[in-house]
Amino acid sequence: MLDKIEKVGFILKPKSPEIRNLYLHIKNLFTTRGLEVLLSEKSADMIGVSGVKFDYMCKEVDFLVSLGGDGTLLSLVRRSYGYDKPVLGINAGNLGFLADVTLDEVDTFLGSLLIGDYRIDERMMMEGKLYKKDSIEEFYAFNDIVITRPTISKMVNIEASINSEWFNTYRGDGLIISTPTGATAYSLAAGGPVVYPLTEAFILTPICPHSLTQRPLVFPANFSIDLKSPRDRVIAMVDGQDDYEMKAGDRLHISMSPIGAKLLHKKERNYFSVLREKLSWGDKE
Repeated sequence: MLDKIEKVGFILKPKSPEIRNLYLHIKNLFTTRGLEVLLSEKSADMIGVSGVKFDYMCKEVDFLVSLGGDGTLLSLVRRSYGYDKPVLGINAGNLGFLADVTLDEVDTFLGSLLIGDYRIDERMMMEGKLYKKDSIEEFYAFNDIVITRPTISKMVNIEASINSEWFNTYRGDGLIISTPTGATAYSLAAGGPVVYPLTEAFILTPICPHSLTQRPLVFPANFSIDLKSPRDRVIAMVDGQDDYEMKAGDRLHISMSPIGAKLLHKKERNYFSVLREKLSWGDKE
């Protein structure tokens, strides 16, 4: 549970200045409930209001809010990693697997929040270390890390090891390394399994594999993964938002992050109901 609920920090869906009036309305709902609202500087500049530095905001507030879709929330979780602040997603987008509080529910949710009627889920995150010839690049991923070809005309070869032991070479369009949260994103579209999001596991899903025997693989999160392309240049895409170039011979080491992402949810939120709604699964007889 939160130690106190007094200050909240917002980021807004990027490149969406039309969200200004919606933000001001929601800000008013928060301030009417006695909460102080801080807005990150980049979001503030976009809508023409005053804001604060992102790092300052993360240090000062009791929790963070993303106003947008799942992509906005993904970005906020990664950027705020290390501050250990819970994140609430207000869904002003379309799908909303992660940002599950709708615009109509904001005021009701705030009332529940202030009386302790909420929950905080901790979701697994991945830590990536990219070992290059002369440097190491580090990053975190909430949904997935996708190793893919830089040009559409070329197939890639990706050597994969688990706990430092080689086990497979993936040949095809690429490979998705997903958390359970990311299982319903790109991995699902590529034929991967749905995995309950509070599970701690890695999901490896090949993208258009050259061999029909290649299948998705799920294994415990206390294992580690090493990936490299012995001959090809490939791209490592993090949560569909940040990309890192991997030259032939570069090695990407992936492990479970020591601290998970904390998401604020309605207490009554049921993941299987979300699946049924978002994926339009069968009608109840």
